[in-house]
Amino acid sequence: MSLNATPSSERLHIGIFGKRNAGKSSLINALTGQNLAIVSDIKGTTTDPVLKSMELLPLGPVVLIDTPGLDDHGPLGELRVQKTYQMLNKTDIAILVVNGTIGMTEEDLALLEQIQKKQIPYVIAFNKCDLCPASESQMPDTTTDTSKNGSAISISAASGFQISALKDLLGAIQPSEETKLPIVSDLLSPMDLVILVIPIDASAPKGRLILPQQQTIRDILDHHGRVLCVQDTELRQTLDELSVKPRMVITDSQAFAQVDRQTPKDIPLTSFSILFARHKGNLSTVVNGAHTLDSISDGDKILISEGCTHHRQCEDIGTVKLPRLIRSYTNCEPEFHFTSGTEFPADLSPYKLIIHCGGCMLNDREMKYRIACAEDQNVPITNYGIAIAQMKGILFRSIELFDLS
Repeated sequence: MSLNATPSSERLHIGIFGKRNAGKSSLINALTGQNLAIVSDIKGTTTDPVLKSMELLPLGPVVLIDTPGLDDHGPLGELRVQKTYQMLNKTDIAILVVNGTIGMTEEDLALLEQIQKKQIPYVIAFNKCDLCPASESQMPDTTTDTSKNGSAISISAASGFQISALKDLLGAIQPSEETKLPIVSDLLSPMDLVILVIPIDASAPKGRLILPQQQTIRDILDHHGRVLCVQDTELRQTLDELSVKPRMVITDSQAFAQVDRQTPKDIPLTSFSILFARHKGNLSTVVNGAHTLDSISDGDKILISEGCTHHRQCEDIGTVKLPRLIRSYTNCEPEFHFTSGTEFPADLSPYKLIIHCGGCMLNDREMKYRIACAEDQNVPITNYGIAIAQMKGILFRSIELFDLS
């Protein structure tokens, strides 16, 4: 199977945590049977979280997250520890690697408390059992604490002792998948025709389609639908020439207004970002958040957050187009703040509104974490496509296909 056959956002994320020199990188190499991570006796070899996509039996496609040590110190070290804790937000299964010759320390216990608080299934791997005489071992036999959704096992990443048992343990505690709606296929019948409107402009990646477009096409084809991809400049002529009525039109959010004008009202219209909000289970929340745009005032702080990092074009949607559209829609001058990638503020209270991307590069746990943070702090949150639909006056049309109850 190709390494890229499963998008990172759809893979199980396994976070490897522990103090410096506990053997986190050695464990990754032992689990994978490859020298993927740099191993050194020098403390702090891993200075930033590193994500590695791969196949790991019996789990299948996963992302392994190698993190800096929990006991790093100094101003830079504190930032590294903060990054390590942030990785919990995208972790589906946590492995806490403990130096078995020492046992659990204050830093280990603090992280374990957060793992349990976030209800992340976990394994405590007491490493270096080959260096510790049985009479002095700080490591338990393999145990499972069902009350806290965790297990413990003694291993040696260096010798390979009990690595297979650890893999079996990971497979046994694999989080059960929540029932998740498909991207769009449940709204279709076999042979339905779906038109995808994909603008090709300066912000479009050269020579390829972006991930939401690829995943939508695959979802339709897997369920025996038909797909026709066009640019926004060719939609009207395409519709005129069709001999069959499309089941729906799905557009890039940036072309919402043009596509709305060209698509007859009896053909349902929506966007990729709206479909992915529904797919990830947060459509009602982000629809409600979009209405906050009608109460924006001068000086209100708006956070625009993207889940990926990419080269900014001159007409970047997050940093240029959305702020310009919001100023025009509200006739106000809000104060815009921007984050991307793994950056997402813990304190959201200063913001009147959060506008997030569709989250195609974030796994479900992290996207739900960000939305839960906003809800817990009573800060409305919406996404790019729904915000644009609201400001273009076509939000109702773009969600009428869906049950929001």
